[in-house]
Amino acid sequence: MKYFKQIMMYAKPYKGYGILNIISNIFYALFGTLAFVSLMPMLKVLFNSSEPINTPPVYNGIVDLGDYIESYINYFITQKVNNEGELKALMFMIFIIIATFLLKNIFGYLALFFITFLRNGVLKDLRNDLYEKTVDLPLSYFSEKRKGDLIARISTDVLEIQHSFLSILELIVREPLTIIFTIIAMLALSPQLTVFVFIFIPVSGYIISLVGKSLKKQSDNVQKEQGHFLSILEETLGGLRVIKGFNAEPYFNSKFQESTSRFYHFSNTLLNRKNLASPLSEFLGIAVIAILLWYGGSLVLVEKTLAPDAFIVYMGLAYNILTPAKAISKAVYGVKKGDAAAERVLEILNTESPLKDRENALVKDGFNSSISIQNVSFKYEDEYVLKDFSLEIPKGKSVAFVGQSGSGKSTIANLITRFYDVNDGSIKIDGVDIKDITKKSLRGLQGLVSQDSILFNDSIKNNILLGVTDKSNEDILEAANIANAHEFIKDMPKGYDTNIGDSGNKLSGGQKQRLSIARAVLKNPPIMILDEATSALDTESEKLVQDALEKMMKNRTSVVIAHRLSTIQNADLIVVLQKGKIVEQGKHSALLKNKGVYYNLVKMQSLNS
Repeated sequence: MKYFKQIMMYAKPYKGYGILNIISNIFYALFGTLAFVSLMPMLKVLFNSSEPINTPPVYNGIVDLGDYIESYINYFITQKVNNEGELKALMFMIFIIIATFLLKNIFGYLALFFITFLRNGVLKDLRNDLYEKTVDLPLSYFSEKRKGDLIARISTDVLEIQHSFLSILELIVREPLTIIFTIIAMLALSPQLTVFVFIFIPVSGYIISLVGKSLKKQSDNVQKEQGHFLSILEETLGGLRVIKGFNAEPYFNSKFQESTSRFYHFSNTLLNRKNLASPLSEFLGIAVIAILLWYGGSLVLVEKTLAPDAFIVYMGLAYNILTPAKAISKAVYGVKKGDAAAERVLEILNTESPLKDRENALVKDGFNSSISIQNVSFKYEDEYVLKDFSLEIPKGKSVAFVGQSGSGKSTIANLITRFYDVNDGSIKIDGVDIKDITKKSLRGLQGLVSQDSILFNDSIKNNILLGVTDKSNEDILEAANIANAHEFIKDMPKGYDTNIGDSGNKLSGGQKQRLSIARAVLKNPPIMILDEATSALDTESEKLVQDALEKMMKNRTSVVIAHRLSTIQNADLIVVLQKGKIVEQGKHSALLKNKGVYYNLVKMQSLNS
C-alpha cells in the first residue's frame, strides 16, 4: 500500500467525483440490505405468520432493536391487511421490494459512473507526468534502461494501476458498507446466528491472505518480462534491415520466444493465484451458510425462538455477504498486483534529474563574446573521455574538432548542449557557467545538426517547424532554400504537407539531413553545433549538404565535429584530439605544413577515398 499513497495524490483534482462515488456507494449498500429486509413483510403475508398488533410498538433502545423492528413490521402488516385486504397488502409489499432493488441498482450505476471520471482522470494525469518526466530525464538515464521496459511502464503498468485503483475504492467504501449494513440487519433479526458470521470473516480473511502473499512478486516478474519482450520488439523493428540482411531472423525469433515463454509461466502462476480468490471465498462462505442452516434450523424447528420467515430473510442476508466478501478478496489481489505496477511507475517519477535547473538560474537570451571550456574532465563510466581540456571559441568563429573514434569529439558537443554535466572544470558562455543558465534558454541559443537525422512521423513542414512557433510559411521556404531542400520538397506529392513516415523513412539520407539543416536554419540560433553532419552521406548528397552547411554557418559561431576532413578546410580553427587531449590546433594549411597528426589523418582519408 505504500506506493498507492503517492498514486492517491493524483485523485485530488477529481475528489468531487470521489465524494459522489462514496455517497452513491453508501446508498447502494443501504438499499442492497433493505432489498432483502423488505422480503420479510411479504413472507409474513404469504405464510400468515404475523401476530396481529393494532397499537404502534414503543422503541426501548438499541438492545431491543430487533424486537422493535419485528413488532413494527407486524403492526404495519396488520394495518395493511385490515384496511386493504391480504392481496392488496401483498401487491404493496412486492412494489416495495421492486423499488428497493431498483434504487440499489440506480445507485450502483451512479457509483460506477462517477468513479469512471476519477479513474480515467488519474490515468491521464499519470501518463502525462510519466511522459513529461521521460522527456526531462538526461540521456545518461536511457543508456542504462531498455526502451521497451519504459514503454511497458507508461502503457500496461499504468493501466494496471487504474484497475487496482477501482479495486481499492471498492475495498474502502462499497463492499465493507454492504457487509456492515447487512450485519446490522442480521443482528436485529438474530444476534445468536450472527456470532457465526463474526467467526467466519476473520478466519476466511486470514486464509485468503495466506494465498495472496506472493502475488506482488509474481506480478513484478510478469511486468518486468513484458518490458523485456517489448524491448526486443522495439529493437527488431528498428533494425529489421540488418536482421534480414544477416539472416538473423531465427536468432531474434528464438530470443523473443524465450522471453514470451518466461512471460507465459509467470502469467500462469499469477493468474492461477488470482483466480483462486473467488472460489476460495465462495467455498468459505458456503461452509458458514451450511453451519447457519444447521444452527438456524434448530432455532426454528427445535427451540422455536426464530420465526421461519425471519430465518429465510436471515439466510438471504447471509448469502448477501458472500458477494462483497468475494469482491474484497479480489480487490486485495488487485491491490497487491497494482502495488508492483505502482512501484515500477514511481521509480521513474521519483528519479531526480542531475541536470535540473538551479534556483535563480539565469534566462540568457543572447550570445555576445565567447564559449569558454575551462579545465574540463568528463567520463561516461570509469575512464575519462576528456582530461583537463581547455579551449576558447570566440563569437562568429567556426571551430572544428577532429580525431579518431573515441577521442572525445562528440562528447564536447554533448557537454556544450548540457546533455551531460562535466565532472570537473566548467563551460561558460559570455563568462556565465552553463550550469547557472536555464536549460531552455541555453538550448535556445544553439542549433543542432547530428550525424543521425532525427525526424518524426509528421509532415515536412512540422518537422522543419520543430520547437518553433513564431515563423511564417515564407520563413520555412527560405530555410528550405538555404538547406538546399526546397528542390526535392516541391516535387513531393503534397509538397511541404507530405508525411515523411516513421523516422523519415520515405526520404533518402541526404534529403533527411537537409531537412535537419532547414530545421536548424529556421531556428536561427547564434551558436550552431554540427556533429558529423555529413559522415553518413554519399558524395553527391555530401556536396549539397556541405553547401547548405556553409550557407548556414555564415556569421554564426559554429562548433563542428568532423569525420570527413574535406568538409572543414575553411574552419577558422581546427582542433586535433587524441584520447581526450588537444595534440594540435590551427588552420588547415598550417596543420598540413606541420606534418603531424592532422597531416596523417588527411593522408589516410585521401588514400581511402
